[in-house]
Parts: sequence; structure tokens; C-alpha cells
Amino acid sequence: MQTTPPHHTTVSISGDEFFINGKPTYRGREWNGYKIQGLLMNSRMVQGIFDDLNPETRSRWAYPDTGEWSAERNTREFVEAMPSWRNNGLLAFTINLQGGSPEGYSADQPWHNSAFDADGSLRGDYMRRLEAIIRRADELGMVVILGYFYFGQDQRLRDAEAVRNAVHNATDWVLDGGWGNVMIELDNECDLHAYDHEILRAGNVYELIRMVRSVQRDGRRLLAGVSFSGGKLPTPDEAAASDFILIHGNGVNDPVRIAEMARQSRKIAVEQHGQPVPILFNEDDHYDFDKDRNNLTAAVGEYASWGFFDYRFKGEGFDEGYQSVPVNWKISSRRKRGFFELLAVITGVM
Repeated sequence: MQTTPPHHTTVSISGDEFFINGKPTYRGREWNGYKIQGLLMNSRMVQGIFDDLNPETRSRWAYPDTGEWSAERNTREFVEAMPSWRNNGLLAFTINLQGGSPEGYSADQPWHNSAFDADGSLRGDYMRRLEAIIRRADELGMVVILGYFYFGQDQRLRDAEAVRNAVHNATDWVLDGGWGNVMIELDNECDLHAYDHEILRAGNVYELIRMVRSVQRDGRRLLAGVSFSGGKLPTPDEAAASDFILIHGNGVNDPVRIAEMARQSRKIAVEQHGQPVPILFNEDDHYDFDKDRNNLTAAVGEYASWGFFDYRFKGEGFDEGYQSVPVNWKISSRRKRGFFELLAVITGVM
């Protein structure tokens, strides 16, 4: 059992603004006439606790300098890189208990990367690595968007009851640790039929969101939501159950559509909640950071937070991609620098 940390960072929501330690994020900041205060700019860093329990695929993730894979090195280098992200204006990142495709996009996922055993119990080695990351984020004033399930690995859980057990165990783990800087993404892209367990699909997963929100420690609970695939809008049931709306920009090549998605998602949220709630893109693999108009700026223009999804394209080297394993967690490529440089300008840290 983890020791209770000192409380440095607490995330909360007021209306459609995110707050950290009782103050709106990027307090007072505007950029090009757009309100930045209250946004939660983020990056998809889902492989921070990655491992592969399948001996037949483990060798795929070997580091180029050692020829071996090391889960401990991966997390250590993640933690070491975090201050540089924060210094460039990043306030949040998504990490997942079942990761994401370590190849960026994959038709088949034979590797075994899951912080859950088949019955929904937590794997101690994964959770120790996660604790190191959350603790450092807490020290830096950063928010962790913790994803529970991924459609490439949800089959590692035996049945729907095991999924519920996993939700209970993970939620208890966060609350028992005293972490105030963690928000929950129940699963990644719930509208995909790739999920083996129907309880994780849109139309059903709202039950699990409510389960997370119902658990309290000393009157404190976790903020929770669920994400939808690229270009798709939240369903009414899931929107109603969520504290914030998570949407993705994958496959959306036109920034005009990004802006439209933000407006439409806000409309759905208002219909379900009676008031606006935060709109947050936490996955988008479109860049064009050197152009005046791109998916990031389009989201900001509609008062929606935006998240950088960076994977290694075919033929690229180790320095590229935050999702492709093994990961270089530094700001080590032109694409990464493009994102962080624009982020720094928008958030006013440079």
C-alpha cells in the first residue's frame, strides 16, 4: 500500500474552467483574443508505465542503445522529462493503466500490457511505477488524466465483473493515496466496437463513470469522464454522467471540423447538465504548428483544451513519438518542439 503523500496539487472544476489549487489554470491569460484561463492543455503520454508480459513480443520494445527493454528505465526517463514539459506550459498528460498501441496504430495487439490481472486486481509493479509519476506531477503542479482501459488490452480482464472490480480497485487506490491531481478517463474511445467487454462501450460505460464518481474519501471524489474516437461526439448518457467532455481529433484534417466538434460537444453538455462543462481534446495527431490555423488553435478558439498525440511514423527513429515504444520522453524531435514552442506562446510562459 502506498504511503499518503503531502498534498501539493488539487484539480477541480468550476463551470467550464479547470482550477488547480483553487485558482483557474493560466490565470488571466488570453492569446490572440482567445481566453486561455481555465483550459487544461495536455499531451497523450499513455506509455509511462508500459510493460509487456508476453515473452514473444517483449523484444520488439528494446532500446537501441542496450538491445533490451526496461519498464523501470521507461518510467524513470518519463519522470526526468516532466519538468521540461511543465516549463513549456503543459499542465496535464494522459497515462493509461493499459497503455495504448505502442506502434501508434495497430490492427492486432498481441502484447500484454495491463496493470490489471484477469480478476481486476492491481499489479504491484505497475502501480509502483504509476505512483512515481503521480508523485512527481503533484510536485510540479500537474494533472494526471488516468485512463483505466484500452480497447487493445481490455480482453486481459476475464469478464464484466472483473472490469467492475478493476474500476473499484483503481479508484480506491487513487483515493487511498490521497492524490488530488488525478482525473479519470474510464476508457479510451468507448464508441469503438473493438472492446471485448460491452460494459466498456458507449451506451453502457456511463455506469462505470457513475461508479467512480460515487466513491468518496472524507467528502472528496474523483472527476471522471470517457473519451470518444476521432471526429465523434459524446453520447447523451455518457455526457450526462461525466464531469468533463473528452473528444479526439484523430482523422480530422480540417480545423473547421475541430471547432465545430467543440461547439457541438458543448451544446450536448449543456443539454445534459444545464450548464457548460469543460471540453477537452486529449488526443489529436494533427500538427501544422507552424501555420496560423491548425487543430490546436481551432480548439483554443472555441475554448476547448487540446492534447498532443505523437507517435513514430514508419521509418522514423527513436527520438520521434511519445506513444511508440521505446519512448524518448525528452522534447527530442522537430514535431515535439513544434508543439511545445506553440504551447509556450499560447500559455504565456515564453
